[in-house]
Amino acid sequence: MSPENGPVSNLAGAMTDEDLREMLRRALRTVVILALILFLVFTFTLGWQSGLLELAGALISYTGIREWRNLALLVFAKLDNQQPALPTGRTLVMFFLRLGVVAAILYASLRCLNGSVYALIAGIGLAVVALSFEALRLLRN
Repeated sequence: MSPENGPVSNLAGAMTDEDLREMLRRALRTVVILALILFLVFTFTLGWQSGLLELAGALISYTGIREWRNLALLVFAKLDNQQPALPTGRTLVMFFLRLGVVAAILYASLRCLNGSVYALIAGIGLAVVALSFEALRLLRN
């Protein structure tokens, strides 16, 4: 099988803006569900501070997927010569503002909560897990 005929090249041409929006919506839902499960696990095994650290990481994952969704939809709208759903300036400002808020959340949570840093890493990693599930789902179909 040549690279031009592989499953990824067939997927790229068939995916619409609505497909991307739905895929990222499912990824957000996956992050929320896994965050709640991990919160309970970390809270009961390592204490409430580790549970809160995991929730802080999950919040970072959730907002990261939302911001990347907004950026992707903006780029796709520009490529299709359509009016983007949100203004370009607002999307870019919110993206960079989110980076500052993430830094503040990381600093405050690590400084104030004496829980396990692995719980925070697990929460941040939820975005990767959720997007990997969605990528595998797309490749399977």
